[in-house]
Amino acid sequence: MSQPQPQNILSQTALARLRQSGPGELAQSQPTLFTSDLSVNEFALLHEAGFSPLGLVMGSSIYHVGYQFQVWNQSQELQVLTQAMYTAREYAIARMEAEADALGADGIVGVRLDYKTYSWGEDLIEFLAVGTAVRSSRGGNWRTPAGKPFTSDLSGQEMWTLVKTGHAPVSFVLGTCVYHVAHQSFRQAWKTIGQNTEMPNFTQATYDAREIAMSRMQAEAERDGASGIVGVRVVENNHVWGAHAIEFLALGTSIRPLPGEAALPQPTMVMPMTD
Repeated sequence: MSQPQPQNILSQTALARLRQSGPGELAQSQPTLFTSDLSVNEFALLHEAGFSPLGLVMGSSIYHVGYQFQVWNQSQELQVLTQAMYTAREYAIARMEAEADALGADGIVGVRLDYKTYSWGEDLIEFLAVGTAVRSSRGGNWRTPAGKPFTSDLSGQEMWTLVKTGHAPVSFVLGTCVYHVAHQSFRQAWKTIGQNTEMPNFTQATYDAREIAMSRMQAEAERDGASGIVGVRVVENNHVWGAHAIEFLALGTSIRPLPGEAALPQPTMVMPMTD
């Protein structure tokens, strides 16, 4: 899948909000405060790892999903739907990255990608990417090879562990595949009545669709020069397409090793205080 380029990547409303934060090209000379969705523990551990939050960043895209013809008895990828779901998410992520870039951030932590539908448009889906922009207080190059802020869905605790073990996040990677699982014929359905038996056509279709999603996620990590992906999960949704059209979405954070060697500090026993 190619990297899309959304039009009007940042609205004037977003720019006005970003001017209240900093540091960054848009920041006021005296920044007011940062915003974040970090818990207290995440904030403390990110500070320990050398990162300071700059602001909550987000990107949104409401996308019209086109019509896709489905063959009743044939399992196949629904490429029109796949492209729509992929592009809409990438638009949202690109706008979130642009907000972080405007703040002068090194990266974004705790990225979450949500979606919703609207009653005033059955073929419309909104994707919303949200995370906390951070900047390293210890220097170093934390950006991606393309010069963008890193993106990661790791929590503050996971980010601390990753850095302490000598690795850095590169990008929030994803791969998607919308697949039509063929219906059973009358003869196939009749043969399985009252029996314990595997459904080969269903198994193969869902297996193939997951593999396509996984391979696209891996391709994104390879594109960004990552050494691996952590926190991988595969999510299934059918949205509004009916029971036999399923989206398989693979998500994770690609990482790379940092220069030098690092290791987690040795654990110590902490005795509770008693009266």
